[in-house]
Amino acid sequence: MQPRKSGRYGEATNLAELRTRLRHVFWIGGGSGAGKSTIARRLADRHGWHLYATDDVMRDHAGRTTPDQAPLLHQFIAMDMDERWVNRSPQTMLETFHWFRGEGFGLIVEDLLRLPQGPCVVVEGFRLLPHLVKPLLDAPEHAVWLLPTPDFRQAAIRSRSVPGEDFVWRTGNPTRAGRNLAERDRMFTAHLRQETERLQLPAIQINTTMTEDDLAERVTTAFRL
Repeated sequence: MQPRKSGRYGEATNLAELRTRLRHVFWIGGGSGAGKSTIARRLADRHGWHLYATDDVMRDHAGRTTPDQAPLLHQFIAMDMDERWVNRSPQTMLETFHWFRGEGFGLIVEDLLRLPQGPCVVVEGFRLLPHLVKPLLDAPEHAVWLLPTPDFRQAAIRSRSVPGEDFVWRTGNPTRAGRNLAERDRMFTAHLRQETERLQLPAIQINTTMTEDDLAERVTTAFRL
């Protein structure tokens, strides 16, 4: 990401200004089912911070984009459920999923810039891709990525899913859709692991032996709170 001469993020015009205006933000990214929402909520409650969950604004962000601005997103919207989750390979699903490609990330930044600079903000979600977040960090310890093992993610999904109500049941082949989704997310987590290592950003591996308290303590340590 290069310094921007236009006001893409509102009034902020360059990376130095963005870093200054976002210095109160703590970022929690990572794979699906890693506990990002739970830990972010705990931090917000404990410290009186504002919580910004990127999952909660996906519909709003989709409505704020055009096909030119987010072509993969609008292609996804036009697909039926089987086209999205059954008929494509996990690799294709990974490579063409709009949020994994960074579409709409600028809208996250715009939203954060509109929030007051006090108290701190904890922002969480899988949309926080390491290469997009790093240029915005005033301090490297203000970001961490949670990387779940496949066993941990499966356990998390089982604990919160209701048979017949997950979106995969709206496909023509829920078993295959679930398998495709699990493999896509496994590959996404592997990509995050590679990217955090390459960019020398903090990451925590989450496995089934780790408790919620353990994870909260490790994230608190990573943030140097």
